[in-house]
Amino acid sequence: MVTEAGVIERIWRYPIKSTGGEILDQAEVEERGFVGDRLFAVRDAHGKFGSGKNTRRFRRMQGLLQLRSRYVDDAGEPELLDPRGTVVPDRSAYLRRYLGREDVEVAREGAISHFDQLPISVLTTATLDWVRSAVPDVPVDERRFRPNLLVRTPPGTPPFVEDEWFGSKARIGDAVCIEFVRSSERCVMTNEAQHDLPHSPLVLRAITKAHDMRLDGLATVVSPGHVRVGDPVVLL
Repeated sequence: MVTEAGVIERIWRYPIKSTGGEILDQAEVEERGFVGDRLFAVRDAHGKFGSGKNTRRFRRMQGLLQLRSRYVDDAGEPELLDPRGTVVPDRSAYLRRYLGREDVEVAREGAISHFDQLPISVLTTATLDWVRSAVPDVPVDERRFRPNLLVRTPPGTPPFVEDEWFGSKARIGDAVCIEFVRSSERCVMTNEAQHDLPHSPLVLRAITKAHDMRLDGLATVVSPGHVRVGDPVVLL
């Protein structure tokens, strides 16, 4: 039995990890995930990657979300854009000034993955609408949660419907197949300011109270291929 879960409303890719990403009309999906997604990261002298949190692998670097990254060519190096949207000529030099530290550089992924968890993050409009209703005075859109796919779900779909997909496969468009595994455990990054989204601790607080800090559906790639905005997402 197959069930249509919804259709792709937006596709997001984040060329440099922890910076604002780019919206795509279509994208190529490989075994690693979306081609070029988080392929680069801000790395310090200790080998830790810039993030919104401090962990064994990541180092909190305040302000990265005010920047954006994008590709001119999928096979090339990403551009870094400053808070005004201007492309910077030297990414690493700019970041050293911007972050006030001399030991950072933009580094391509090596033996250690730049992903926090799994390669594909899917968020539904049903869940996003619930977050908006939970914090009505705080501007919220999917940028706070950094999914790869925002899926428009049918009217009446309950929030956190992604939970029901764990252990299931989904076909996207004609060729891509992914398998849902679990959800992301959210951190302070959901509260961070970015462009027209102000800082607010209420976002993470609401998710923590209602859903144990978890939100989205994380997946691995079963079959690669091409996805487009408007493609159906069909549970198998």
